[in-house]
Amino acid sequence: MNYSLSILILLLPLASFLIIGLPEFLNKKYAWAPKVAGGIGTLSLALVTLLSYWTAISYFGGDRLADGTFATLVPYNYTWLPLGNLHFDLGVLLDPISVMMLVVISTVSLMVHIYSFGYMHGEKGFQRYYAFLSLFTMSMLGLVLATNIFQMYMFWELVGVSSYLLIGFYYPLHAAVHASKKAFIVTRFADMFFLIGILIFGYYTQSFNFSFTGTEIVLGEGMQALTTCDASRAAAMGGMILPTALVLMFIGGAGKSAMFPLHIWLPDAMEGPTPVSALIHAATMVVAGVFQIARMFPIWIEYAPNALSIVVVVGAFTAFYAAAVACAQSDIKRGLAFSTISQIAFMMVALGVCLPNHHGDAVLDNHAQLGYMAGMFHLFTHAMFKACLFLCAGVIIHAVHTNEMSAMGGLRKYMPVTNWTFFISCLAISGIPFFSGFSSKDEIITACFEYSPICGWWMTGVAAMTAFYMFRLYYGIFWGTENVELHKHHTPGEHSWAMKFPLIFLTVITVGVGIVTTLGGFLGWDWASFGSLVSASGEQYTIHFNLSIALTSTIVACLSIGLATYIFKGDSQPVADRMYAAFPRLHKWAKNRFYMDEVYQFVTHKILFRWVSRPVQWIDETIINGLIDFSAWGANEGGESIRSWQSGDVRHYAVWFISGAVALTLILLAI
Repeated sequence: MNYSLSILILLLPLASFLIIGLPEFLNKKYAWAPKVAGGIGTLSLALVTLLSYWTAISYFGGDRLADGTFATLVPYNYTWLPLGNLHFDLGVLLDPISVMMLVVISTVSLMVHIYSFGYMHGEKGFQRYYAFLSLFTMSMLGLVLATNIFQMYMFWELVGVSSYLLIGFYYPLHAAVHASKKAFIVTRFADMFFLIGILIFGYYTQSFNFSFTGTEIVLGEGMQALTTCDASRAAAMGGMILPTALVLMFIGGAGKSAMFPLHIWLPDAMEGPTPVSALIHAATMVVAGVFQIARMFPIWIEYAPNALSIVVVVGAFTAFYAAAVACAQSDIKRGLAFSTISQIAFMMVALGVCLPNHHGDAVLDNHAQLGYMAGMFHLFTHAMFKACLFLCAGVIIHAVHTNEMSAMGGLRKYMPVTNWTFFISCLAISGIPFFSGFSSKDEIITACFEYSPICGWWMTGVAAMTAFYMFRLYYGIFWGTENVELHKHHTPGEHSWAMKFPLIFLTVITVGVGIVTTLGGFLGWDWASFGSLVSASGEQYTIHFNLSIALTSTIVACLSIGLATYIFKGDSQPVADRMYAAFPRLHKWAKNRFYMDEVYQFVTHKILFRWVSRPVQWIDETIINGLIDFSAWGANEGGESIRSWQSGDVRHYAVWFISGAVALTLILLAI
């Protein structure tokens, strides 16, 4: 199978960015320029989506290797900077998770492009917006198609720059500028650890490859063999070198995926346009950390399996913390943002609970494969229904002109399409059978129980909180008391099909995947394990539900939904009012994110700035600048003292010349 066209998946959005972004003057000269820019960006993404789907069908439907696994294909690989044995390559790598990510990124990005025609209509900077979308999509596609860690890091940083531009799109607003700087600074701080980990990894292994398995990488149709770094060299390192490098890389991934305590940038990133929130927080930027661990997973399993416990602890705590905060948010976008943090943490936990088999080999048994497969599958399903939720939020905000639930209520009769798509997405994220989130989240919980009963029950509790806060959000928006005064001046509605079509499309995927995987899980259909359900070794893994865990998680989710319905569905909410009155401090702390932003402010301003930055500033201004000023003063004074020597009088020069010659002669005679 020829995959030479796969390079267009990167080149098309890059060309779109250059075409749309460079002639910025068109915005001022021609009224039709913004629409043409949006059309170019959307058309390029449509072609990228078709190429991604074609690649996925060809890859998963094509021939496998002799052992039944999927081949790792590298249609393009170019040595960019040769540095002896260590070299920086650029290329395209196709394997099960990268092909799955192509489908996810291209699908969500295309829906965002289409949706933005309605949501961003009439906005100043429409052309600039679509240019940034193309750059962001290209960066994320380059990240998942990278053939080595260094190439991944290059596109990783491009994703950071793109997100900075998109979050700060409304740059005249102080809040948007502050949010974009916050996202950039926090993620750059985490990326510093990622880079240090890459440098340690490259120095000691003399390779930037993603694995040391020694397996062949197929290059195009020629089937040339390119073996990876010799495993014996990596094994000879021993000690804590590779675990340290991997943990440092994980810190970079934790920053990008908003894991505690590096999560503080994500809620504020809601200051960007809502379609940007759907793109960044559903399928692209925030899953980069999860993808990084999945991509490096063979090395984690073989050389640092115990270090995965760090991933489990960070992920499990983050999932609970974010769910607790989401239960108290009144801003619908920030509620969805904390929901994203919690769900990304689910994926992290799923990868962390994977351990080698009981014989100590670096081969995953079925339980370990289950965690890896479930994490990747949840990445796929979450991208679809969370993108739908954010786009629904955009329709709602577009209709009522605010993010606050206090201005909503009773919107179901004005917005039927948004109501049903939001409701179905809430069922999916809650883990209800026959919706996509049930299959993926249930498998994560099963893997957690195999790892530890404590971990399993902890994540079951977080799943219950997820169902509760999502239906609290749903009832607060579409049910409850209608804001008659607000609607008197403006009747809310769903407006154009450009905004409704993406909601329906993503909902169809959510329901379709949910039905197929739920039936397949209970009936054991082999074809239920479609492309994205792959083990770390590349083998397909069929869903087989643990019936007791599936029933338990479903019952818990239904009870949580029932509790949310009892508390929040009615026009009045006496139970909620009594709960707020009984636990005012807890509610205040949760609504204010447990004051993590204030903690950062205190640490940076009261400790770092006062006790570190100011002493360093004093040393710089007093000692370093003082030494430089002293050197300048000394040179000036020395010049003034010998100024008389340069009098221009030939007699003085003759005296100095003769005196010097005599002195030099006497010295030579003395020697």
